[in-house]
Amino acid sequence: MPAAAARPDSVSDQSDARTEESPVHSDDDSPVTEAELAEIAEAEHTTDSPLLVAEPMVSDSQTFQRAFKDMRDGFHQRELWLSLGWQDIKQRYRRSVLGPFWITIATGLQALAMGLLYSTLLDQPISQYLPYVTIGLIVWNVISASILEGSDVFIANEGLIKQLPSALSVHVYRLVWRQFLFFIHNAAIYAVLLVAFSLWRDLNWSVLLAVPAILLLFLNAMWVSIVFGIFSTRYRDIAPILGSMTLMLFVLTPVMWSTKALENSVGGMSDRAKLIEIVPTFHYLEIVRAPLLGEPSEWHHWAIVGAITVVGWIVAILALKQYRARVPYWV
Repeated sequence: MPAAAARPDSVSDQSDARTEESPVHSDDDSPVTEAELAEIAEAEHTTDSPLLVAEPMVSDSQTFQRAFKDMRDGFHQRELWLSLGWQDIKQRYRRSVLGPFWITIATGLQALAMGLLYSTLLDQPISQYLPYVTIGLIVWNVISASILEGSDVFIANEGLIKQLPSALSVHVYRLVWRQFLFFIHNAAIYAVLLVAFSLWRDLNWSVLLAVPAILLLFLNAMWVSIVFGIFSTRYRDIAPILGSMTLMLFVLTPVMWSTKALENSVGGMSDRAKLIEIVPTFHYLEIVRAPLLGEPSEWHHWAIVGAITVVGWIVAILALKQYRARVPYWV
């Protein structure tokens, strides 16, 4: 019995010893779980370390830097838009015997018909009036395509915009390059007229002004395509409005008729003929057509075209800055 009575005391002593060795106890003497230990360690670490506040993320998609970067990246991808622009022409005239030269033939026939008609109506010599009408048509085709095709430049390339990781300006470069190829094909008509009507005798050093004039023409074609392309993608009613406006500009712009012939025919109404100065496309025609015909180019046409170019590119860069990232969602 003394030995049996002593056993509980030994068990109790061993339990007390284990309790003293336990480093952590809760209020109800139950053992602390691993999850509670982890929470205690995390609380101590949080208390000792300073609080870190996450800074809000700021997007740079609507910045001038990204707008200019888009133009630079698009230009550096010239292998893409050069091949696509040439492929557009080949695709349009595939399986044709004459191919892209149908561009030249169509423009030449239209210029011939209009030149014969208006030279008769306005009593002008065909040798002077046909080159006048031909150059006017060639330049007008560039202006018209910049407005009409420029308004559809992003909508027409919906698949490429959504699938091809390229700059948005690639499609604008492609359009302008394609129009430049059309312009080169049509320039062959001017070369024929130089020989047929001996226009080369009337040319002088001022014909060199045609080079910067043509560069200005296509530089304006770029900002027109950017501005009208972005807003026509967002508001689909703009494209039909531009179509009607282009037709009205064709009637008001002296493509088929001459301001000098009009002044001579109406006599005292020559002052009213000067109202044509308010039509902006008239000045683009004059800076290109006058040097190619060997006529002096008035400086105010260059000033007006230069002012329109600067203002237009400011609007284009602002449009790229504000809406470039939204175009893929609008198409």
